[in-house]
Amino acid sequence: MRPEAILETALYAADLVAAKAFYGEVLRLSVIAEVPGRHVFFRVGKGVLLVFNPDATEVPSANPALPVPVHGARGAGHVCFAATREEIAGWRDRMTLAGVAVEAEFDWPNGARSLYVRDPGGNSVEFAEARLWD
Repeated sequence: MRPEAILETALYAADLVAAKAFYGEVLRLSVIAEVPGRHVFFRVGKGVLLVFNPDATEVPSANPALPVPVHGARGAGHVCFAATREEIAGWRDRMTLAGVAVEAEFDWPNGARSLYVRDPGGNSVEFAEARLWD
């Protein structure tokens, strides 16, 4: 037995309002859950992107029915969204229109293309062709 998919990915951002605007408005992801000051969760295909306030995830759960252990991280994380080469060009244009600086864009040695930007929390957000890992 081994995992076959990642169900959720977590990033951390102190300013959840800015994170919600970036992922909800610029990336157009749907919000599926939100607790102001603690987290905002987004649907990504069959998976979920969790964005937590790092301070809030260090506080133990007060709900005995949901004894989620404290967890979290500090500093920039990374997430990569699968995209075709044509979609990557579209993401570059959308980021430029939204005033989001493109940090890097290049082809890997295997020919796969990647585009990198930063979200408002400083996390590295990549769009890459899925063949990057073939």
